[in-house]
Amino acid sequence: MVTLKSRVEIEEMRTAGGIVAAFHRAIADMIKPGVTTLDIEKFAVKFLREKGAKAYTVGYNGYPFATCASVNDVIAHGFPNNKPLQQGDIVTIDIVAQANGWIGDSAWTYAVGEISEEARKLMKVTKECLDIGIVKAVVGNRIGDVMHAVQTHAEQNGYSVVRDLLGHAVGREMHEEPNYPHIGKPGKGFRLKEGMVLTIEPMINIGKAAMKVDPDGWTARTVDGSLSAQYEHTIAITAEGPIILTVQ
Repeated sequence: MVTLKSRVEIEEMRTAGGIVAAFHRAIADMIKPGVTTLDIEKFAVKFLREKGAKAYTVGYNGYPFATCASVNDVIAHGFPNNKPLQQGDIVTIDIVAQANGWIGDSAWTYAVGEISEEARKLMKVTKECLDIGIVKAVVGNRIGDVMHAVQTHAEQNGYSVVRDLLGHAVGREMHEEPNYPHIGKPGKGFRLKEGMVLTIEPMINIGKAAMKVDPDGWTARTVDGSLSAQYEHTIAITAEGPIILTVQ
């Protein structure tokens, strides 16, 4: 069942969204060669505690961390570890905070030092896919209109869109209905209504769209070893247009 949020509830969700945005601002300068994703995880745990927020993903379906740290060919759900980040890596940090009973969910891809032009273009186009999707997320459009725009921009740049990991509604829980891929056809899928709060979180690969999951049961990576990037915001659908709740 789709749960629509009132204006008051959307305002209440800004707290969790703001905490997530503040976290991403805080780690932007922290991410450099030699830092480990476990360092970022430890910072996240401390940061959320100091903000009075809960690290929602700890224990979620058995997931053990407050962040997902996905390096290079890892698409999503990578486990933080002690391996130092290397010059030229790209890393996506995804975090979900719960505050005042509401969820904020946002992922961001970061360059580690100087990166290749290939990696930089992937990051740029992936961020553009997010921005294009947000612009299309207006009352009356269908989800297919939103995701067709995302898919078209990625594919026009020679990239592929991950099909197997989905966007979702957000509220009291991290994953609420509906769920949807980041591909689509205009005029298809559910219609966007005022009060929906959704994630737009395209995962874009340089190579093939297909993914595989590591033996840990979580880490999703490209089948061909190609780079992957992701940018994600939590947005509210309102009569005046989309509101980004996790704005940086």
